Amino acid sequence: MERPWIKHVVKGNPAEVNIPDISLPALFHESVQKYQNHTAMTFYTKSFTYQQLDTLIKNLAASLHNMGVSKGDRVALMLPNCPQYPISYFASLMCGATIVQINPMYQPTELLHVLNDTETEVIIVLDQLVPLIEKVKPKTSLQAIIPVSFENASKFNELLQDKGLPLPDVTINPKEDVAVLQYTGGTTGRSKGAMLTHYNIVANTLQSHATSVVKTELGKERVLTIAPLFHVYGMTSCMNLTFHIGGNLILVPRFEVDEVVKVIEATKPTVFPGVPTMFITLLNHYKENHFDLSFLKTCISGSAPLPVEAIKQFNALSGTSVAEGYGLSEASPVTHRNPIEGVQKPGSIGIPLPNTDARIVDFATGEQTLPVGEVGELLIKGPQVMKGYWRMPDETAQVIRDGWLHTGDLAKMDEDGFFYIVGRKKEMIITNGYNVYPIEVEDIIYTHPKVMEAAVIGVPDKVRGEAVKAFVVPKEGQQLKDEEITELCRSHLAAYKVPRSVEFLQELPKTAVGKILKRVLKDQIKT
Repeated sequence: MERPWIKHVVKGNPAEVNIPDISLPALFHESVQKYQNHTAMTFYTKSFTYQQLDTLIKNLAASLHNMGVSKGDRVALMLPNCPQYPISYFASLMCGATIVQINPMYQPTELLHVLNDTETEVIIVLDQLVPLIEKVKPKTSLQAIIPVSFENASKFNELLQDKGLPLPDVTINPKEDVAVLQYTGGTTGRSKGAMLTHYNIVANTLQSHATSVVKTELGKERVLTIAPLFHVYGMTSCMNLTFHIGGNLILVPRFEVDEVVKVIEATKPTVFPGVPTMFITLLNHYKENHFDLSFLKTCISGSAPLPVEAIKQFNALSGTSVAEGYGLSEASPVTHRNPIEGVQKPGSIGIPLPNTDARIVDFATGEQTLPVGEVGELLIKGPQVMKGYWRMPDETAQVIRDGWLHTGDLAKMDEDGFFYIVGRKKEMIITNGYNVYPIEVEDIIYTHPKVMEAAVIGVPDKVRGEAVKAFVVPKEGQQLKDEEITELCRSHLAAYKVPRSVEFLQELPKTAVGKILKRVLKDQIKT
């Protein structure tokens, strides 16, 4: 197939990468050997070298092995960003276990679904959440609860001690053995576990590094890690990639802007993989309280579209350029990224990563490749594409066909091979027979100086079938009227794309990683 994007690969970055058939612990161990005395991670005032981190991982692996954790077992992690996360992650993988990623904000119903679907027997969990785990435990296969405390002695700390126990001796088949069960957000239907093999995640780590080789100083980068590690974006683009390049993983457990600014000023990060809400919030904070971002070399935005206006403003503020990318849980997650130098196209998700193919196909059959500029469904093929959904062969067969992952996202490709997401298939609005892509309307609304956040959905309409509705969060202290939004849209968009109604909210519902939950907004309309 033609790959027009190849000509836009930055000189010095590889167009293809060699992906070794190794496990994630083996990839990590390579970094320990190269960077043993470099700082591997920082958590407020506490830092760990690669050698110290490796020792703690091995101690925990030996303890888990002694507890009976063996190949194929599922070990759940339910933690915020903290040193215990990478330690638990690699120790469990050393035992041959599969990591089950769990959002610490899960409620009992969500938690039960994941624990029972995976038949998890061991969970490593923040001590404050232990009462919740104890509550659901009788309805699950859980055998062991390992609490993590930031302040007190805990069972986890005991397991970190060197007791002279033997390390697990496990043979891992990287292409077949599942390293991580990453549950999709559940924003459409039942949450499903994407089976990501060791090879999938190793591949995506190396592919991601390949997009920034020319700007990466091995062993010297400091990576601001606010994106949660339990989310696939934080796991790969922050944790695994940072360790691969011998960088310092600067762990921040939650996004509170004042706290984040203090961490930025103290640690002077050089790389920031963030999500749109983080960039927008930092921008608005800066206008009232200036702080220095001049040390940033590379900023990456993922998980949801970042409004073009926000990209321009953040670039001007930081002196760097935010490279917007794209990924999904089923692809470990990264598939596209804007080049970090040379041609960048704000509003696009950039070009496919090395070793990755992408194409746009028709809605009807999902097989016919569409011409440049036409909107269809985005398909992905590459070594980062999941093995399938956990115990869901029918659903797997629907989304992976002939090796191509059907993303469910509406997109188009331009003549240079840059891709643009225009929405989800299920979010496209059809009004009076015309297609409206919410992102197109949202991008216009975001240009209004008083707008903090915006989301556009389709709502039932007896005449039009669906009508365009906008939800808007004004900036603090600002007052907005419906007409200001509709007049702005009318001056930039065809009449059928202009919102028929505007609702102002104090905040928009979001996932843990900051993705706006339009399903929740739609449900509110129904009720």
